[in-house]
Amino acid sequence: MKPAPFAYERPRDLNAALSMLAASNGSAKIIAGGQSLGPMLNLRLVQPELIVDISGLAELKRAEVSGGELVLGALVTHADIEDGRTADVTRGAMRGVAASIAYRAVRNRGTIGGSLSHADPAADWISALAALGGRVTLRSLVGARSMAVEAFVVGALESALQAGEIVEAIHVPARSASAHWGYAKSCRKTGEFAHAIGAVLVDPTAASARVVIGAIDTAPIVITDASELFGGRIAADYKQRLDVRVADALLAKAGIDDAAQRHIHVSVLKRAVQEAAA
Repeated sequence: MKPAPFAYERPRDLNAALSMLAASNGSAKIIAGGQSLGPMLNLRLVQPELIVDISGLAELKRAEVSGGELVLGALVTHADIEDGRTADVTRGAMRGVAASIAYRAVRNRGTIGGSLSHADPAADWISALAALGGRVTLRSLVGARSMAVEAFVVGALESALQAGEIVEAIHVPARSASAHWGYAKSCRKTGEFAHAIGAVLVDPTAASARVVIGAIDTAPIVITDASELFGGRIAADYKQRLDVRVADALLAKAGIDDAAQRHIHVSVLKRAVQEAAA
């Protein structure tokens, strides 16, 4: 199939893009890498009156370390992160996640802001950035607002973006020297969408852990104080202390009734914990 007819604009700067969105009254869609929107247009799952192409906006391509965190513009590509063209305050965590996304052709074009905006439950950045404690800055003509990644993604293909807003930047805090990182996913074959994701950031020294169970049919399960998963405390032996019964109960509470599906998610989470402890 081919897309339904639409108008096309390529704004010269961010303010021009925001003005176009504001004037469209919700009938416009933004395109950058187009790895998600392109197929949706061809299948006519979305039929916008206007496409606003922001791929040339230099304001959204910045990558810098500021105030102890990495600030990435929405147009930074997965390949930019994978290839080390951006700083990595996560000590390799983000680079590893980027390298596992789909195929190289997708990573060359796909953007981190576009991935978050699409809010696909199986997308890597949604789960990984939530585990890393990331935040997003949203911009409109009215101004900017910031929120945690786990608050931004509110459901399957649903985000907190309001009419006239775009993702401007992603903020990722520096990973401490004592923090362990683990990321695992299950795909039917390499490059396909994940049907289970586990991401963990464990700091035995600080007795803290953030755990994310992703690729479920809604927003990821984000546990910012994950001591309950490790027998009530985070210590150096957290790998042995992981309580799979607690993880299973969390998945059941999230509405995953199929025991086999819960088993897959718990198994992937165990792999992420094992990777962190390795």
